[in-house]
Amino acid sequence: MGREEKTYAPIRLEMLITIVDRKKADFYADLLQTLGINLQVVANATGTAEKKMLDILGIADNEKAVIFSMVREDRLDEIEAVLEEKFKSIKGGKGVSVSIPLSSIMGASAFGFLSNESEGKII
Repeated sequence: MGREEKTYAPIRLEMLITIVDRKKADFYADLLQTLGINLQVVANATGTAEKKMLDILGIADNEKAVIFSMVREDRLDEIEAVLEEKFKSIKGGKGVSVSIPLSSIMGASAFGFLSNESEGKII
């Protein structure tokens, strides 16, 4: 009788894109790191709304930060729930996030780092 191999469904990764006021970028980057996200890239951006529209909406400025994060699919709901709670409760901390599924990652080491695996075991 042959040796039976166990097969596991691969953990999929998603890119989480979070857009927040630039002044809150460090707060949200630190928050995401505490949630076990190993890779984040923060880019400065500028919103496209005109001053008149910003005044109507009560928004001080349109300087934004876009945080790109790699998130394990099985943790996405938890992370999005934490972000949503912070968007509602932090003064000046409004934001928006969206995730995009990734179809592939090259290399076991890169995948292990991005999925927050240690020594081949999911942590």
